[in-house]
Amino acid sequence: MSEAQPQFEDAQPGDFRSAEEAPWHRVHPISPMVRGWIVIVAIVYGVGQNWIQNIIPGFGDDEPSGGEDQFVDFMLDSLFWFVAGAVVVLLLILGGFFLSWKMTRYQLTESHVNIHSGIIFRQQRQARIDRVQAIDIVQPLLARLFGLAELKFEVADGGSTAMKLSFLKLDQARQLREDILARAAGTRTPAAPSAATQGSDGVVPPQPGQQGVAAPQPEHVLVRVPAGRLIASIVLSGAVWTLVILVIGAVILQIATDGAFLVVYALPGLFGFVPWIWGLFNTGYNFSAAVSPDGLRLSYGLLETRHQTVPPGRIQAIQIRQGIIWRMMGWHKMVVNVAGYGDAAGGSESRSTVLPVGTGADVLNILSIVLPNPGTDQPLELIEAGIAGSGPAAGFTTTPRTARWLSPWAWRRQGFAVTRTAVFSRYGFLNRRLDIVPHERTQGIRLAQGPLARAASVINVALATTDGPVHPYIVQAAAPVARQFFLEQADRAAAARALHDHNHWLDDDPYGTGVAQTDVGRQAATAGARPSTTTQEDTHE
Repeated sequence: MSEAQPQFEDAQPGDFRSAEEAPWHRVHPISPMVRGWIVIVAIVYGVGQNWIQNIIPGFGDDEPSGGEDQFVDFMLDSLFWFVAGAVVVLLLILGGFFLSWKMTRYQLTESHVNIHSGIIFRQQRQARIDRVQAIDIVQPLLARLFGLAELKFEVADGGSTAMKLSFLKLDQARQLREDILARAAGTRTPAAPSAATQGSDGVVPPQPGQQGVAAPQPEHVLVRVPAGRLIASIVLSGAVWTLVILVIGAVILQIATDGAFLVVYALPGLFGFVPWIWGLFNTGYNFSAAVSPDGLRLSYGLLETRHQTVPPGRIQAIQIRQGIIWRMMGWHKMVVNVAGYGDAAGGSESRSTVLPVGTGADVLNILSIVLPNPGTDQPLELIEAGIAGSGPAAGFTTTPRTARWLSPWAWRRQGFAVTRTAVFSRYGFLNRRLDIVPHERTQGIRLAQGPLARAASVINVALATTDGPVHPYIVQAAAPVARQFFLEQADRAAAARALHDHNHWLDDDPYGTGVAQTDVGRQAATAGARPSTTTQEDTHE
C-alpha cells in the first residue's frame, strides 16, 4: 500500500488540528532564491571575471588577421558561449531552488509545529507549542524588498540552534506568530475550520462554546531608543575608552621606538573593534520595546530587521547594568536569560538585550513587563536601592564589616534582598550590576568558599538558571546568612514552581492574589520538595 500523500492547503489563522487532520503548508515560492541569492551572485561574478580576464586578454595575444570584423565575431562568439553557459547554470540553480521549495513544508497541529525540508538529506524538525520560549520575525535585506520574513522558534531543550521557517509573507508570519504564542500561553484552543463552518468570504465564524481566531494583538510602545543616544552610548562605553587609551599608548610607543609597531601590531587590533562597534549600532538601531498580550515585543536592526516576541513567563533571570561613564548620563542596559536562547554565539547579547541603553524610567517600564510582581509593597525603593544604593536600605543584606578588607570599596554595595517572588542581588563598585531571579526559575544553588573567604567567614552563593548572559550570584554574604539562604531558597523555589504553570505562562499569577510568602513556605515544608541544589567548597578565592 502506497503512503498517503500530504494534502496542502492555504494557511488559515488559528488552524490547529490533530496530526492526522492538519494540512501541510508551503513556504513562499521565492524562498529558496532569497536564501541562496549569494550563490547566484558568486557564480555570476566568478564566471564573468574569468571571461573578462581570459577571453579578452587571450584575444590580444593572438590577434586574428581579419581586423575589426573578426574581432567583433570573436567577441560575439565568446559572449554567446558565456551567456549560454550562464543560462545553463542558472537553470540548474533554479531547478534546485524549485526542488528545495517543493520539499519544504510545515504543519501546525494541536500540540506541535512540524517542518520538513531537504532534497538529498531530508530533515524533519518538530517543536512542542507549549515549550516555545520565544518567536522571532527576521527580515534580511533582500527579504524586506520582497515583503517576506523568517520565523525562528526558540524551544526549551531544543538544542543550540533555533528552528527556522523561511520565508513567509510578513503579514502571514505575524499572524502565525500570534496564533502559536497564544496557543503556547494557553489562552485559546482554536477549532479546526471546516467547509460547513466557513462563510461565503472564507472566514470561520466562532461557534457556540468555541473561541474564534483572535484579531491581531495590539501593541503599546514602552521604550524607543533614539539614534543619537545609541551613538553616544557606544562612544561613552568603557570598551571604546579602553580602545582610545590603547591607541594613544600605541602612538607614543611608535614615536618612541621609531619603528613599525603601529602598522604591524596595532592596526590589526583596531580593525578587530570595527565589527564589534558595528554590531552594537546595527542591533540597537531603531530599537523599540512594546507590550502586547503575547509578551514583550522587541524590534531593531538597520540592514537586517528583527522582531522578537519574548513571553514574560519564559524569562529566567534579569540583569540591569550601569557602567561608571554611563552614570553621568543616567543610562542603563538590561539583559535577560531566556530558555532556548542560551549563550549567544561569539559573545553577542543582541537577542538577550531588552534595553540596549535607556533611562531609569525606561528600566521601570521594561521591568513592569518582565517582572510584573516584584513581591514587595515598595517596589520603587527596592529597585532604586538595587541599582544605585548601598547599605541595608530597602531590606538588603550586605557584606559584613569583618570582610570589608576583601572588598574595601564595594563591601557596602554588595548585598541581596529576598521578596515574595524573587531574589535581588547587587554588586559592582565601578560597573554596577543588579541581578533578579524569580523563585520559580531557580534551578540550583551553589555555595563557594575559598581560603580568603573562609578566613573572613563569608560565602559566595551562585544561583543556577538557564544559559545566558546573566550569571546571578550573591557576593561575600556572611557564612551563617548564606547557609540559611541556601535552605530557605530551596523551599521558596519548590513552592513557587508548584504554584506556576511553566507552559501556560499567561494563566493567572498566583502571587497576584497576594499569597504571603510564609504561606508558600509552609506549603513547601508540607510537600517536602526542594530544587536541585549542590554545595561546592572551592579551593580558590
